[in-house]
Formats: sequence, C-alpha cells, structure tokens
Amino acid sequence: MQKAPKALIVDDHPLFRDALETALREAFGNHATTTHAKDLTSAVTALEEDPHDLILLDLNLPDVDGFDGLTKLKAKFADCPIVIVSATEASDAFQRAQTLGAAGYMPKSLGLEEMAAVMVTVTDGGTWFPPSAGDADESNKAELAERVASLTPAQQRVLAGLSDGLLNKQIAYEMGISIATVKAHMTAIFRKLGANNRTQALLIYKEGTAL
Repeated sequence: MQKAPKALIVDDHPLFRDALETALREAFGNHATTTHAKDLTSAVTALEEDPHDLILLDLNLPDVDGFDGLTKLKAKFADCPIVIVSATEASDAFQRAQTLGAAGYMPKSLGLEEMAAVMVTVTDGGTWFPPSAGDADESNKAELAERVASLTPAQQRVLAGLSDGLLNKQIAYEMGISIATVKAHMTAIFRKLGANNRTQALLIYKEGTAL
C-alpha cells in the first residue's frame, strides 16, 4: 500500500507553496501532510526535527545558489527523495538534477494533475524527469521498453486493474489507496507511456512488455 507522504515544501513564494499543497491533495486526498520552509536553513531545521517522506525543492531560494541546495540536502538526508521545482525548463537543468541525485524535476508550468502524477511516482520509488530535446522517437522499440520499465510497481498494478476491466474505485479498493491517488497514477502512466487514454496505455504496455 502506498501511504500518503509527509512532504516538505521548500519555496519562498507562498502562492506556489499553496499550489504544491493542492497538488499533494490531488494525489493523496486529504491524507498527505505538509511542512513549509521559505529557505534552505529552515528546511534543514525541519528535516532534523522530524523525518519527511518527500522534499519539494525550489531552485531559487534566498540563501542558496541554484543546485547547491540539492547537493546539501542530499548530503544530509540521502534517503529522502527530492523533487526539484523550477520555472527553468532547459534540458541541461533536467540532466544536472538527475546527475546530482534528484528523484524528479517538476517544471512550474505543469498543471495540478501532472504535479500530482510526479508526486505519486516519486513516493512509489520511481523517478520523473521531463523529456530532453533530442530524445529518441517514441516508436523505437528500445525506447518503448524503457518507458514501460520506468513504471513503478504501483503503476503496474493500476494497469493490471485496467486490464481486468476494473473501475478507478475498484482499483483503489484492491490497492488500499484513495481514488485520487489512482487518478494521479493514471496521469503518470499516460505521460510515461505517451498515451492519450486507457485503451492506448494498455496497448503500449502490452507491446512494451512483449519485447
């Protein structure tokens, strides 16, 4: 069962902190809990006082320069997944975040459903990074197999439920999670597989697992 996480939101803009909290509720219903920090110093204090399951880290904080915040938090709290949150949408930024150990990179331009999908993917042990310029054609079989392999165990269980013809509420019951979390997983699945609907997602999944 994927539990609702306790998340630390590190961002000095109150409106975007609220947006991230809304996305967490979109992903996990009202079961997720959050702590807010406006800079890296207060983030470290919060993490030292109480363990968290997820860190949502803005790149532009008043007391740290760019990716230095990520490296410092990874050094002190290596077991807690960190998702970079930034208005920067450059391929080199995505790649650098991944190289430095981030579990994901969430552009601030994403809608709430996609933000929720990032959160359930990362808390389920997966990773989430936007596609970089020059990625291989999605029709390429190796690329397709890689996309299928990137699905987390929970996302594979959701697909299995879809394959059995179950509704979202039935999948939620079988997995012991909320309907909101099932929907967030579906958004993540569609994005990872490049699918537009459930039928297409199942076809791509079956093709990818048959390779």
